[in-house]
Amino acid sequence: MKIGVIGAGAWGLALAVTLSRRHQITLWARSDEQRDLLSATRRHGYLPGIELPANVSLGSTRGQTIAASDVVLVATPTAALREVLADIANGPAGRPVIGACKGFEQGTAHLPHQIATSVLGDKTPYAALSGPSFALEVARGLPAALTLASTDEAFAATMSRELHHSRFRIYFTPDITGVEVGGAVKNVMAIATGISDGLDLGLNARAALITRGLAELTRLGVAMGGRLETFIGLAGAGDLVLTCTGALSRNRRVGLELAAGKPIAAVLEQLGHVAEGVHTARAVAHAAQSLGVDMPITRAVCAVLFENMSPRDAVEQLLSRDPRPE
Repeated sequence: MKIGVIGAGAWGLALAVTLSRRHQITLWARSDEQRDLLSATRRHGYLPGIELPANVSLGSTRGQTIAASDVVLVATPTAALREVLADIANGPAGRPVIGACKGFEQGTAHLPHQIATSVLGDKTPYAALSGPSFALEVARGLPAALTLASTDEAFAATMSRELHHSRFRIYFTPDITGVEVGGAVKNVMAIATGISDGLDLGLNARAALITRGLAELTRLGVAMGGRLETFIGLAGAGDLVLTCTGALSRNRRVGLELAAGKPIAAVLEQLGHVAEGVHTARAVAHAAQSLGVDMPITRAVCAVLFENMSPRDAVEQLLSRDPRPE
């Protein structure tokens, strides 16, 4: 199968590397500088020590990459998804799409599959790929298991078989809402956990935050139409635990730096990658408020990010909440 990977950030590069075990990959990078670097060296600093395999070619334009592909895999930040989908809509009819984006769209608060429906309509097959997966480990060939979700169950089943290999296990589900909510909210919880770890509050506090974070994620996901079982699976608890505890987590790193007293603008500049949790936190809080879902950890993260509350005061606010049934 010919797969076009749109986006050459860490995740796009990792997907291109791992999927090239079974498929012919065309990778498109937004910047000429990045494209020239990859063409000349077959390497990028996003994935130290990883070289692009021979059957990964570089697309000269986004349109050409889309046109040359049987399936398009979009691995851009959510903010760029609508623009990419518009190009797909103007390309060959019926080109299936897999989204590897996590988060809510700013302004509309749409999940990625809702953006896809608004741009492509409901005739073009669309699936969401999510789950516990650090890009560098995937590119190195270390084992990972993810979930592919689509309301078109036949498409999800077919594509899970195509993407699956011994080191990259793909399960499938029709619950695309649940999978995408899990992928979005876990990044917010990882910021909270990073703050806790940065303040040296201990492993007990980390476990409590992850557990209560899962409760928040589940409440919102179910209220938005997701299935309860999704949130105890790979795209829910699995992704949450990895992102909240792993040293490679960008969102956890944001929390650690905030706990050290650095302003968010400086943290993001130093990070050099997109940390979706920062852009997602406000949308998650708004969605929760509109649905009447209580999400105190999310509110605390928003207070630190956008209201100049100190990380320590945010933690104290959480700890001072009245006891209640679990």
